[in-house]
Amino acid sequence: MANFFLVSIVIPVFNEENNIGPLFDELQQALKPYKYEIIFVDDGSTDKTAGNVKKLTSKHSQVKLISFQRNFGHQMALTAGYEHSTGDCVISLDADLQDPPEIVPQMLDKWQQGAKIVYAKREKRDVDDPLKRVTAVLFYKYINLMSDSPVPNDVGDYRLIDRSVVDYLNALPEHSRFLRGLTAWGGFPTDYVFFRREKRHTGQTHYTFSKMVNFALEGITSFSTKPLRLAIYLGFLTSGFSILVIIFKSVQHFIFNQGDWLPGWASLFFSIVFLGGVQLITIGIIGEYVGKIYQEVQNRPKYLIKERINF
Repeated sequence: MANFFLVSIVIPVFNEENNIGPLFDELQQALKPYKYEIIFVDDGSTDKTAGNVKKLTSKHSQVKLISFQRNFGHQMALTAGYEHSTGDCVISLDADLQDPPEIVPQMLDKWQQGAKIVYAKREKRDVDDPLKRVTAVLFYKYINLMSDSPVPNDVGDYRLIDRSVVDYLNALPEHSRFLRGLTAWGGFPTDYVFFRREKRHTGQTHYTFSKMVNFALEGITSFSTKPLRLAIYLGFLTSGFSILVIIFKSVQHFIFNQGDWLPGWASLFFSIVFLGGVQLITIGIIGEYVGKIYQEVQNRPKYLIKERINF
């Protein structure tokens, strides 16, 4: 049956020059029984990543390269790979070999059994530092609390999606693309393959703490208006708290003749700082949504391609 379908592998790469060869070798082993294409999407690398992929494209016609004019981000690189893929199913994975290619046959088996989405789920992530593990847990808990479309826990962008899912993703018009959420939002039949996360083959992670925070904000604001409702609730809460304080101080002063209005600078200072913080948070939340509207109204291309090879 393997001869009757084509598997597309999409790999976003950014400064991964030393991982290209080892990753390709492992993919070749995993994909031996299948017809396949491997699409590397170079997201504006400044090292020899694109050059190393070009060496593979000159020897293997099934290896393809898309190079961006500049760095557009991981999600845009995945989007470009999906839009250029031709396979009956598409598997996306990172180039650092923390996503093991050897489980690809298991993912294909699940797909052939009827699953439209097959997630590679991390059983253990002992190789990650404690901060990474804690922030990952908080990320999934918070995004599923705030989002209207739950995202499966402990899954990244290593997944198999059916051609029908690819077509659905490619047809979505939005420029702000949180693909983990968009994939889950469609409600397609889903299954899982479990694996143990390994160390990076070489190099350092490109996902800094600030990038993870921005990624979380992107995911939350892309799929829910709950943060805006939260701002409203905070407004009611602070207003109610202020009314209670006014009533309490008024009763204390006029009925029991206790306390003095003048020395209340501490409570006044606390109230001003607290309300100021709430206002800034609310303005920030509104600003996130206004920024997304601004990006959509601009309607600029999601990415710019410098070159394509073997397409």
